[in-house]
Amino acid sequence: MTEAEPMFPGARIPYGTWGSSAFPAWQTSPLAEVNIGQFAGEATNRILGLRGVPVSRLDYLVLGSTIPWHRKFWTAPLISLCMDIRIPGYHVEQACATGLQATLLAGAEVQGGAHDVVGVVTFDRTSDSPVGVFPERRGYRRTETISDVWDNFGCDPATGRSMIATAGNTARKHRIDRREVEELTIHRYDQYFAARDSGFLDRVLVPLNLLNIQGRPMGRVDKDLGVRHLTLDSLRAMRELDTCVTSGTQTHTSDGMACLLVCRPEKVKELSSRPEIDITFVGKAEVRADPGYMPEAPALATQELLRRLNMTMDDMVVVKNHNPFAINDAVFARMLDYDWHKMNNTGCSLVWGHPQGPTLTRLIIEALEEAVDLGGGHVLVFGCAAGDVGIASLFKVA
Repeated sequence: MTEAEPMFPGARIPYGTWGSSAFPAWQTSPLAEVNIGQFAGEATNRILGLRGVPVSRLDYLVLGSTIPWHRKFWTAPLISLCMDIRIPGYHVEQACATGLQATLLAGAEVQGGAHDVVGVVTFDRTSDSPVGVFPERRGYRRTETISDVWDNFGCDPATGRSMIATAGNTARKHRIDRREVEELTIHRYDQYFAARDSGFLDRVLVPLNLLNIQGRPMGRVDKDLGVRHLTLDSLRAMRELDTCVTSGTQTHTSDGMACLLVCRPEKVKELSSRPEIDITFVGKAEVRADPGYMPEAPALATQELLRRLNMTMDDMVVVKNHNPFAINDAVFARMLDYDWHKMNNTGCSLVWGHPQGPTLTRLIIEALEEAVDLGGGHVLVFGCAAGDVGIASLFKVA
């Protein structure tokens, strides 16, 4: 293998300056009742405090969320207020790819020399997502209403089909067998519970207490509520919603946040508890699959990334992806000739849920922690997003 040049040689992710809330499923926790932007800002302050990083070290924010939240107009000024600092920043959203895209944009901000230490704060609340009314004077009804989460999941404007239809299409195209998909799903759950029981997730997930507007306790967010043990028998008894797709072989909506820092190389020793660990950005690729074949897109993006970098899957020490459908992993294994047993060793969004904005941020954090345990190497993180988009990025831990 020829060593690839870093994409952002002037940017680093300082080890340990990250954290995530647990991702409780839709309507199962107090997160369903709070302003998720305010929660994310306050939670980031708490996480960085536990990591020994004063928020005063940050000079910029890149925010990522996909679902409207109260006072979203203010974005970074509001989040920084909740973090008890006064810095600028901007907001980005790219459906399910948001968490990875926000991290890459933070790397670009640092690489360009505009900022020294950038906070990436990603969050979303699928619970009680807003319903909007839009003037549409060309339409016969004059107004259109939208339930932000459900209507968008239910209809791709390019095809008129739902997200779940893309999974069925792709399963049929690649002749995926339902039995393989169910065995893959059980393996993913086993990986998650093993990581949780070993204490690995305690390094990623930070328990957070929630207060109401009067300052009274509302509850504690410290578990991925909604995750339950599955069996092959229970999966095989589920009704097939589309080819190889059941309620058990797809992810679920959830709420949560996740954050990390990106900084200049000389700042790592000031921020990280283990500054000897060097985490760099190696490369990125994005593609769009054919209409209605979203689960193919991550494999296509990975193929493009490996081609550009002149690398292979054998060069990867950690492989981690956002997999809203178990079919994603089965298709990836076919297209890349890769053993799906070797992916997602510490859990994945198929199991712990999908709050959208922070999903890939948590995956990055878990992947980097796993790579450190393995002594370093190349870390591949990828996923799909609405519109048949695939995104893949490579990091290196040394």
